[in-house]
Amino acid sequence: MDAGLLVLRLVVGLLIAGHGVQKVSFRLGGNGVAGGTEEFRRDGFRGGRLTALTAGASQIGSGLFLAVGLLTPLAAMAAMGVMTVAATVKWPKGLWVQNDGYEYPLVLVAGCAALALTGPGRWSLDHALGLDPWPLWVSGAAIAVGPVSGLLTRLVLHRAPAASEGKRHAQAAD
Repeated sequence: MDAGLLVLRLVVGLLIAGHGVQKVSFRLGGNGVAGGTEEFRRDGFRGGRLTALTAGASQIGSGLFLAVGLLTPLAAMAAMGVMTVAATVKWPKGLWVQNDGYEYPLVLVAGCAALALTGPGRWSLDHALGLDPWPLWVSGAAIAVGPVSGLLTRLVLHRAPAASEGKRHAQAAD
């Protein structure tokens, strides 16, 4: 079981961290902070550079903490928050990734929830520091607060399309 949790932590954590690196640098195929900023603007978010930096830092930090199994429920909560925002951006395109849907963010959110519930396993910093097992209420709170924080972030930072933009989208759909 510990080997399986290690694999899950490494894959989910490093993918989330890598996604954050892309938001703030030219590494791993990223377009730098300017590219991350433009991506958020294109997706209808306020905040520009600060939003890109915050999202990137959240993904890098939470992903690395998940990968090493440190403060696992809190890391999972932060990762679920940013990946819930990603899922809301892709929601209108449907589930499947071949249509740029929310399948990938959903899998990462589910992986984080599984880690929050099961704990990181013996091969983790949580275990080495005597922090494991986490109380069930901590895991449950992380699973609830993570996605809710992502939805609240979307609500606060997302701007409604301008009237002319809304008309353009409506005409394109016709």
